[in-house]
Amino acid sequence: MPPTLLPGRPYPLGAKSSSRGTNFALYSEHATSVSLCLFDEQGKQTDCIPLKERTAFVWHGMLLGVKPGQLYGYRVDGPWEPEKGFRFNSSKLLLDPYAEAVTGDVDWKAPVFAYKVETGDDLQKCDKDSADGMPKGVVVDHTFPWEDDCPPDIPLADSVIYEVHVKGYSIKNPMVPENLRGTYAGLAHESSINYLKLLGITAVELLPIHHFIDDGHLVDIGLSNYWGYNTLAYFSPASRYSACGDRGGQVYEFKEMVKALHKAGIEVILDVVYNHTCEGNQLGPTLSMKGVDNTTYYRTVDGNPRFYMDYTGTGNTLNVYNPQVLKLLMDSLRHWVTEFHVDGFRFDLAATLARELHDVNKLSSFFDTIHQDPVLADVKLIAEPWDVGEGGYQVGQFPILWAEWNGKYRDTVRRFWKGDEGQLSDFAYRLTGSSDLYQYDGRKPYASINFVTAHDGFTLCDLVSYNEKHNEANGEDNKDGTTDNDSWNMGAEGPTDDEEINLMRERQTRNFLATLMLSQGVPMLTGGDEVARSQRGNNNTFCQDNELSWYDWNLDAPRRRLMDYTSKLIQFRLKHPNLHRRKFFQDRQVKGSTVRDIAWYNPDGNEIPGEAWDQPYARTLGLMLNGKTLYAANDDGSEMTDDSFLILVNAAAEGVDFTFPPPPNGNKWHVLLDTQNVDDPFADQPVTEKIIIGGRSLVLLSDAPPKG
Repeated sequence: MPPTLLPGRPYPLGAKSSSRGTNFALYSEHATSVSLCLFDEQGKQTDCIPLKERTAFVWHGMLLGVKPGQLYGYRVDGPWEPEKGFRFNSSKLLLDPYAEAVTGDVDWKAPVFAYKVETGDDLQKCDKDSADGMPKGVVVDHTFPWEDDCPPDIPLADSVIYEVHVKGYSIKNPMVPENLRGTYAGLAHESSINYLKLLGITAVELLPIHHFIDDGHLVDIGLSNYWGYNTLAYFSPASRYSACGDRGGQVYEFKEMVKALHKAGIEVILDVVYNHTCEGNQLGPTLSMKGVDNTTYYRTVDGNPRFYMDYTGTGNTLNVYNPQVLKLLMDSLRHWVTEFHVDGFRFDLAATLARELHDVNKLSSFFDTIHQDPVLADVKLIAEPWDVGEGGYQVGQFPILWAEWNGKYRDTVRRFWKGDEGQLSDFAYRLTGSSDLYQYDGRKPYASINFVTAHDGFTLCDLVSYNEKHNEANGEDNKDGTTDNDSWNMGAEGPTDDEEINLMRERQTRNFLATLMLSQGVPMLTGGDEVARSQRGNNNTFCQDNELSWYDWNLDAPRRRLMDYTSKLIQFRLKHPNLHRRKFFQDRQVKGSTVRDIAWYNPDGNEIPGEAWDQPYARTLGLMLNGKTLYAANDDGSEMTDDSFLILVNAAAEGVDFTFPPPPNGNKWHVLLDTQNVDDPFADQPVTEKIIIGGRSLVLLSDAPPKG
């Protein structure tokens, strides 16, 4: 006998349990009927109950006695008119777009396509039942002992972000119990957290953990989706990273992870993919929103809604212009903040979310809605400020409250250290917080998320080791991934026993890391770069869920040396507010005299004249940071001060004599860091009036008295 059905409520959407039962609510504007299907523990359908109540296009009902753990899905009927954008097919089981936990995988051999896939014609309807090959939603128990969990609430200006993959981080870590490796619990394990603390990380940015699926074409060739940019459910943690199973255990385990990281003072930022889903274009499967109400949830081509707008390169684009889809995104964001206590979000291809009609619009409804939301007011919002559509590159164009992955920082820093011509002026902007991008719209230096590498490209080790990409393992004849030569052309490919080349690579790695940690703005370190993680030249490991992508915790002496170097750099940065100012540099008047925030110097010790910035062969400069001019205030309201620093960089292949400018406060300069020193880059070095900066090297000096 089926459970008793009461009218229930149209809000909140999804499946919400209570002491009486569970309320189910699904939005579909163009459906003619909606049925709720229940499944037993073996995944067999036990009931299919029509929802009779419809309020403001929400189909809803309360099922008495239905408790957490219940598996469910929907069958939605309506017109089958693909040429008009309607793709209703009640023979296809659909996952609730608001499902808070998902169990099972897509079986690509099952009839999960709404059309006759064997013909390749998306206009021909397929009436075969897909339920046996479909994941199901799980009714979730929301109780959790958060106890005194409190967000670390670290100012973005004081953050050091670590981009990390949940599975890849711990899957091979011998310090983590075997049954927990590669899971949320593995990331929360004491040894994992201790390592993050040792480095000085303040926030982990997790590659997508919204429940996603493996692409059918990857499964066919024995691969899988590793990165996770193939979302199926925006409210559920991916069950593949759960040691507690997929019947709600993934929800509890994820919360335990957040709680443990917070206790250690580490924030959790989620990489979220609200621009597209895993359902693809007109030839893709019907798994959820495509069958619930295609034209509501997806942007279709004007005048030809059979086809999809594709600003993402994945086949479809979510229709954020529609109020209901905007509501889904906002409900999802609030869900992760209120239910999971996450501290922020990095938005994949965020320019897509800002497209009202076709153009990217800084004043779009997406931004307006987020800015007025009290739940989201205090979380970190980071944009990947581009997409693949026309006019999609929007670095520096996002509104206040938003930080951005600074793609210009990445490109300039790589080109400068590679030795490309004409980079000096742009490099100076990137080193000092990219004021040309963020100073004039109300934002601060911490709007710039600085990075040299990220998940989608070479690792830092490979950046200095390979001249060309090697993506042969992906099965696309090495045609995938970025094609521009963003590596440092050393005239050698991959590993070598040539000691001189290996030392040059190690030095260049130290240069990149030092630049990243000494730049104004917010550094983002790609997980594993601190231990020279290599992907053997593959710059697109999205489908490599194997040792090519995973961390190797068997560290030899050079890798341990690099880890120690990176940790010292990060700890040094965190200790000195002069290296992460909250306002842009600006000279000011004190007692009638001009106090210099910063100054730029040539190797002769004189300030760089204006015309010299445009010299194509200029590759050496000095940057003085006056630590007595910080604008940030201490807790008692007094003005904060710090040591003054002199950063000397030389991207030329040959060494350069550099004459010191006078320290701003009358003390003497002394060396804190020299990337040319392999054995001990942080060794104190006596200096007099000048220093030789080695070829492709960075030297950091301070005016504070040397310790000891």
